[in-house]
Amino acid sequence: MKNENAYAEFERRIDAIEAGYEFLLAYAAQGRHTDRGAAPERNVRNFLQNMEVALEGFAAAAVASAAERNAALPKAGAAFFAAVEHDALTAQSAIRLVLAQDDIGSQIVDNLNASIHLRALLTDVFIIDEALKPRSGGKQ
Repeated sequence: MKNENAYAEFERRIDAIEAGYEFLLAYAAQGRHTDRGAAPERNVRNFLQNMEVALEGFAAAAVASAAERNAALPKAGAAFFAAVEHDALTAQSAIRLVLAQDDIGSQIVDNLNASIHLRALLTDVFIIDEALKPRSGGKQ
């Protein structure tokens, strides 16, 4: 990851979070009592672990990506980036709590999906992703 730009690395983090959340929504609807026996590519733990890893240093990656896009953005959005850091750490902690369970059933995943902390993080992701996307045309 060191040879690529900050935005490309940040995009990969966003993709892991969004893919994880989409999988969690489907998993919660299955009414499962355990995650045991699921194929590795369809195992809720793998998606949660990918999300947990993507959230490690998430706010710093967001700031680096913003700075790469426009040097003024980190200062202009300083309070927002501080909120992103808090949201990412709280969501990551909730994910770690779920991962610590012997069995991950649909009910705990449904509760995680409904968590205001995870929803705040997703909203942060959508705002940052839209604000940092390269624009075509003259205006940004």
